[in-house]
Amino acid sequence: MAYGKKDFSRGGGKRKFEQKDGTGVLFVNDKKESEKQPDHTGNIMVNGTKYRLAAWLKSGNKGKYLSLCISEFTSNAEGSNNNQRSNNNDDENPFA
Repeated sequence: MAYGKKDFSRGGGKRKFEQKDGTGVLFVNDKKESEKQPDHTGNIMVNGTKYRLAAWLKSGNKGKYLSLCISEFTSNAEGSNNNQRSNNNDDENPFA
């Protein structure tokens, strides 16, 4: 195998992606329906813990920039339950 080329022949041609600590990824949010929803979404790994990452493209005096928000990572099933709970009026924990 030549230097710098990856061998994808094992395992049906697919490799399992393992996210390394201190790395993250953002994708364009093609499901955005309102200005309050992020322009980009993804995740980031910090000290072995995976977090959700959201970004909004903004413009300011110095040009365009990304405004970021980091939150707990949940699977889609858990996220839908969290969204339902966040609509409840819970005075003790406004973020639940």
